[in-house]
This record gives sequence, structure tokens and C-alpha cells, in this order.
Amino acid sequence: MPTVVVAVVGGFMTLAGIALLVLPGPGMILVAAGLAVLATRFAWAKRPLGFARTRAEAGMRQVANRRRATLVALGSAAVSLAIGVLALRGVDLPYMTGLTGALMAASGLFLVVTVLWARHAGNRKPV
Repeated sequence: MPTVVVAVVGGFMTLAGIALLVLPGPGMILVAAGLAVLATRFAWAKRPLGFARTRAEAGMRQVANRRRATLVALGSAAVSLAIGVLALRGVDLPYMTGLTGALMAASGLFLVVTVLWARHAGNRKPV
């Protein structure tokens, strides 16, 4: 893959992850994924990748081992998904456009998939 494509995709993923740190969604996981993409071409990305990966794994372990954290994450995902769907269906919500509705819905879906994957990975026996 050309370096420009790696920079754009990795940068977008990292910035989206940073946004998801304050929005409902698995921000550190997306930050780690974006930095992993950037680290394939840029040496400077390897150092923050270690920190982001450690934080993302800790968050996933927390979700996998704590029922309350799982329920809160799934509740946040449901709210995000519902707001996104309402915005996409044309319901007049403050500060919402079609784009923000699509992003909210995508964030909710991504969070559901991440929580389910973390629960599944946490329930597997180590080899």
C-alpha cells in the first residue's frame, strides 16, 4: 500500500478513535488500530502504539470480566444507535445531520461488535 494511503487511513482511524474517547464507542481500540496501520510505514507510531494497545487491552479485559461495564457499554451503544437511526429517518434532533446520524449509528454498531468480541475473547480458555 502506498505511504499516502497508509497515512490517510491510519490518521483517520486514529482521529476517529480520539473522538470516540468522549463519544460512545471503543475509542482506545480504534486509536490502537489506527496507530498499528501508521506503524507499518512510520517508525514514530510504534511508541504510542504500545501505550494505546496496553490501554485498549485493559479496557477489553474490563468489559470481558465485569457485567456492569458490559451493560453500560451496550446501553451506550443502544442509545448511540437509536439517536443515529432517528437522525437518519429525518427526526429533527438538535445538532444532528444525516452525517452525524450515520456516524452515531456506526459508532453504536462498532461498540456492540467490540463488546461482544471482548466478552467472547475473555471467556476463552488460554492455550
